[in-house]
Amino acid sequence: MNFSIPEKIEGMIFDLDGTLANTMPLHMRAWKQACQNFGLDMTSEFLRSFTGTPGKNIARAIISYYNKEGVIDPELIAEQKKQNFINMQHLVKEVRPVADIVRKYHGKMPMALGTGGHRDTVIRTLEVIGMEEYFDHIVTADDVSRHKPDPETFIRCADLLHIQYDRIMVFEDGDLGIRAARTAGMHPVDVRGWYEYTW
Repeated sequence: MNFSIPEKIEGMIFDLDGTLANTMPLHMRAWKQACQNFGLDMTSEFLRSFTGTPGKNIARAIISYYNKEGVIDPELIAEQKKQNFINMQHLVKEVRPVADIVRKYHGKMPMALGTGGHRDTVIRTLEVIGMEEYFDHIVTADDVSRHKPDPETFIRCADLLHIQYDRIMVFEDGDLGIRAARTAGMHPVDVRGWYEYTW
């Protein structure tokens, strides 16, 4: 894939799940298994609407959807989902067109990773796809108090890179992340048309 960065861009931020790493089919399986153990069902449509959201927030949302607040502990579902994903994490593959951009501009342009995932699973995913050494900074759900579509994750990345927000390109696969980038005054790139996006 031939992709060039516009001249005015001085830095790049990449989402991880569904953008740099094709993890979403595995996340879907992990959520479905966890929810079924509590008598709930997770659909791909529901999960897509929360792309980029930390697991505990998704757990609260699915519990609310089924009117089970106070009956089911979101911490238990989120932890079970996380363990399910960890058990499958070795199967993760890179999203080649996006990974190629990272490799192409590594050492030539500052790059950060801005993700709604938690740091331990984020680092493991990067290790599995062999990209743990490519980013100047990594900002995870553990590093911010407000998550996508709030722009805090991307603003934190930009501040660490010391680059003006309107000089940054953000690679994303989720509507919430794209909204966050636009709110921050950055330039989002939707990668969903770059590979077979089915889960």
